[in-house]
Amino acid sequence: MAAEASPVALRSAALHRFFHAAFQRRARAGLRAVRVAAWGQPEVPAGPLVVFANHPSWWDGIAFVLLAQALFPGQQMYAPMAAEALARYRFMRRIGVFGVQAGTTRGAAGFLRAAGAVLATPGAMLWVNAPGRFMDVRDRPVPVLPGLARLAEMAPHASFLPLALDYPFWGEPRPELLCGFGPPLSAASLLEQPRADRAATLGLALEACMDRLAGDAIIRDPARFATLLHGREGMGGPWQAWRRLGAALRGQRFDARHEQ
Repeated sequence: MAAEASPVALRSAALHRFFHAAFQRRARAGLRAVRVAAWGQPEVPAGPLVVFANHPSWWDGIAFVLLAQALFPGQQMYAPMAAEALARYRFMRRIGVFGVQAGTTRGAAGFLRAAGAVLATPGAMLWVNAPGRFMDVRDRPVPVLPGLARLAEMAPHASFLPLALDYPFWGEPRPELLCGFGPPLSAASLLEQPRADRAATLGLALEACMDRLAGDAIIRDPARFATLLHGREGMGGPWQAWRRLGAALRGQRFDARHEQ
């Protein structure tokens, strides 16, 4: 029973590789691109690492897997998920996802126990949606789950890395996945504060990262980002087939993009 309760014991490296490839295919089909802001490349300190992000979209879980694999090679990603949702996607327990019963004392204790096991494992990292619920990227203030602030006590040598996520539509039918990491906060600096103040500190760090990413999203310039993955462009369907045929008849190279 103890082994089943540990996300570290349940994780399968082979299944993680399989589903990473599946998530890449899903992202290419549903997104225009996955991009990291030029200013927002992650700084990776030594020791345990907690990535804490906002929670704007269903895509966030896929974003975690793709970003972890691309930007933190060699490290194992783990993430909490609402227990009732995980019951519908049980395979995710084998790729590092563990269930949490939100809003209960038992659920909070279970999160801390599982997170503690992750942060005590060399090469493992924890990814968390800090608000614990979906919320718009423009909503302020950004709430932070109390359990996240308590992790500094369990892993005093850990670093907390803010991650802003956004999914704006630019000039194509599919959205961009934009992200940027902020400077890490040390657990030691958080422990200098009263427990009640730590969540506010984490929330302000995340908001600063989100605000900076929003500025780049408004400018709508892919050159301000490093592109990790290219997805589909253009409308698809009969209209795109007609355009492709026209380009072939004119002897031109076909460009599916709406924005030229």
